[in-house]
Amino acid sequence: MRRSVTGCLVVLAVTALPAWGSDDLLSQARQLFKPIPAAAPAQKGNPASPARVKLGKMLYFEPRLSASYLISCNSCHNVGMGGGDMQETSIGHGWQKGPRNAPTVLNAVYNIAQFWDGRAKDLAEQAKGPVQAAVEMNNTPERVVATLKGIPAYDALFKKAFPGEKDPVTFDNMAKAIELFEATLVTPDARFDRFLKGDAKALKAKERTGLKLFMDKGCAACHGGINLGGTGYYTFGVVKAPDADLRPATDTGRFKVTHAESERFAFKSPSLRNIVLTPPYFHTGKVWKLDEAVAVMGSVQLGAALSHEETDQIVAFLGTLTGRQPRVAYPILPANGPTTPTPTTN
Repeated sequence: MRRSVTGCLVVLAVTALPAWGSDDLLSQARQLFKPIPAAAPAQKGNPASPARVKLGKMLYFEPRLSASYLISCNSCHNVGMGGGDMQETSIGHGWQKGPRNAPTVLNAVYNIAQFWDGRAKDLAEQAKGPVQAAVEMNNTPERVVATLKGIPAYDALFKKAFPGEKDPVTFDNMAKAIELFEATLVTPDARFDRFLKGDAKALKAKERTGLKLFMDKGCAACHGGINLGGTGYYTFGVVKAPDADLRPATDTGRFKVTHAESERFAFKSPSLRNIVLTPPYFHTGKVWKLDEAVAVMGSVQLGAALSHEETDQIVAFLGTLTGRQPRVAYPILPANGPTTPTPTTN
């Protein structure tokens, strides 16, 4: 039985499963997935330059973008931990807990949009959200600009990154610089990528069986493409509603953005790239074991009661999605100046 998903509708088609050879498996996989390119993709309206990427990297690690001077982008999207923070939901300003699990920043450039509900169209727009969210960095655009202008070294860095602008130290330019750095955080050369490129030995027998199951059961309908996810919005609980701790009634997902009843409890399908590095799972972060997450998805999304052996094989395949992690040297951030605003806990 194969399932394909269009929007939030599930269409069932009963077909005889083919006898898969290695060539058949590769051919089918190439129709559904693509390897990650080694180079970062260009960002529309935001041309990359070494100066702009350098500035974005510094700002990504800059805790002074938060009102408390404690929280940076890397706090919740740690590039040394698969791009997440291994918390059910992230800790923000005043030790508040956020409402959703932090998605990985790695390969996020390949998502259709950002955040679980897709409310940010790109990485630049996403970068502005946490800075202003009371539960996260609790700052304002005006105070961010005042802080950056109060740190003398940033003036020269912004001028070099945005040449020709009369006043380059702006909230928008902060976000553009961060976007370009985040676009470099890709993880090519996973074993699965090598398989897609024709290396038949890149996957072991158990992993190939897991790939076959992943496609045959319908997982690839929501988790396909370059990122094995991130390409659309799907109801969490297509066949049956998950337990309330996994899908609380108070978080209606995409519905909060579109107010379309068809998107109540719909969320952007997360990328499965590097998935073994980024527990816990789901937007609530309530599941810590990958085999449990696979079993839940089989049950509530596909109506499939996966056996222990099948789950184990799919998990083995998912382990081949870990790519070459970006090597990011922690930047040395510039000193405060005489006019730099002081941190606040309010």
